[in-house]
Amino acid sequence: MTTTLRVVLDAPAAPGDAPAEAARQLARALVRTAPPACEVAAVVPAIADDEISRLHIDVPGLADVAAAPLPRRELAASWQLGVAAGVAGGMIHSPTFLAPLVRHDRVYAHEQTVVTLWDLTAWEAPEELGRAGVMWQKAMLKRAVKHADAVVVPSHAHADALRQVAPKLGDRIRVIAGAAPEGFAAPTDEVGRRRSLELPGEYVVIDGAGPGAEIAFAGVMASGADLPVVVMNVPDDRAAAIREAGAAAGLDESRLRVPGPLTAADRAAVLAGATALVSPSTVTGFPWAVVEALTLSLPVVVADTPANRELVVDGGALAQPSADAIGEALSQLLGSDAARSRAAVLAGDRGRAFSWAGAAERVWQLHADL
Repeated sequence: MTTTLRVVLDAPAAPGDAPAEAARQLARALVRTAPPACEVAAVVPAIADDEISRLHIDVPGLADVAAAPLPRRELAASWQLGVAAGVAGGMIHSPTFLAPLVRHDRVYAHEQTVVTLWDLTAWEAPEELGRAGVMWQKAMLKRAVKHADAVVVPSHAHADALRQVAPKLGDRIRVIAGAAPEGFAAPTDEVGRRRSLELPGEYVVIDGAGPGAEIAFAGVMASGADLPVVVMNVPDDRAAAIREAGAAAGLDESRLRVPGPLTAADRAAVLAGATALVSPSTVTGFPWAVVEALTLSLPVVVADTPANRELVVDGGALAQPSADAIGEALSQLLGSDAARSRAAVLAGDRGRAFSWAGAAERVWQLHADL
């Protein structure tokens, strides 16, 4: 008898949507690491046939792709209300919070539903999501408390923070970290990609995926590093606000680039050409850009939070989320060739700790334990 793990995927995954990209990465790894007599299928919103064909190419080895009767937005609303929309049942693993969290038979039918919460933005920085996004996240957490067999988070610090928000989850919170995309490396055409993005020859990257850009800009200015700044992972609708924050910190417009959402190859090209990455966000979550930078042996300065401390360890410089502290850390990191070389070695060593194969093996073990 074959056991099927049904993985909930967004289709298509938009460039720069880290959780959706991660879901594809995990699905590929789950297929590759499937135990004997186990297979992986996908559950997706209603999509066109060509998208289903593309998904089979993107995640080779899927046993099946089950499309829900509703498009993505309507499906998310349906699941928020507890309406399964015909795709519940079996052993379900969602690499995001998008899942049919409904009553299921754990005992006789051996049904399981596991979801993943990559960050606590809805609780710690709700202004980043907007009212609708916050309401959806909080509603889904309530459903997870009632119906999830496990909630996966990327660090033990994250688990501790989630227990403060939802104490009734108890020991159902499990820790499985993410990783950079499989094979994440500087592409052979990295120079051409940076040229297409109109990037300068040398620059510092700021991770704009969360709050704190103002502090990061001020930190770069305080460091004395006379370098242009590239802000990655910024949605198009936030680009103007990022430019205003840079100007307010005293950064000349000619020294700022905000390329918008990027593919994995473009992100690798940008990071490969950078001098350092600054990640100022203090929101509890998985620092996607930081892990990608570590994978490329790029020195990083990150906000000193419990989650970052656990995930980065000695792979980067941890700084209090203030302009002076970030500036001092960046100044020390860039102070000499020896300092940069040492930071690059430590970053690369830590980057090798993250892999989707390892994450997939832990997911299979989690479902076996359940």
